[in-house]
Amino acid sequence: MLDDTDRRILRHYQHDPALGLTDLADLAGVTANTCARRLERMQASGVILGNRAVIDWRALGYEVEVSLRVALDKTQPRAFDEFTAAAREVPEVIEIQTFLGRVDLRLYVIARDIVHYQHIYRSAILPLPHITDIEALMHMARIKSDEGLPL
Repeated sequence: MLDDTDRRILRHYQHDPALGLTDLADLAGVTANTCARRLERMQASGVILGNRAVIDWRALGYEVEVSLRVALDKTQPRAFDEFTAAAREVPEVIEIQTFLGRVDLRLYVIARDIVHYQHIYRSAILPLPHITDIEALMHMARIKSDEGLPL
């Protein structure tokens, strides 16, 4: 699916998506036209899904990060759909992941401080439908955070 040229382009592109086309092409060892054509092909085929801003939540005053492991009542046929629809409406829930096993979902929650987190937990998280068990893991330190692929 991808050849060495595509991988070179992606390696540099994922490191710095703000690079201009000419600079990216130079780093990848191809012409700007070749680079543009290959980027367009990788976007059209779904290899490149898009670009996004990475925001430092701490810089915006969010000091608390909590991962909530949630188990749902699996006897309810719409439990996942109803829970995820409601969880999406909580602005401080910035990520929802589903799993197979004892834990059904993980919610990643941010808050300004512990008092704010307690308010979110009591007023927005606990009322979510179909919860049978919930475990909170308080984030202490980010050791590695890299979405780049080893290309």
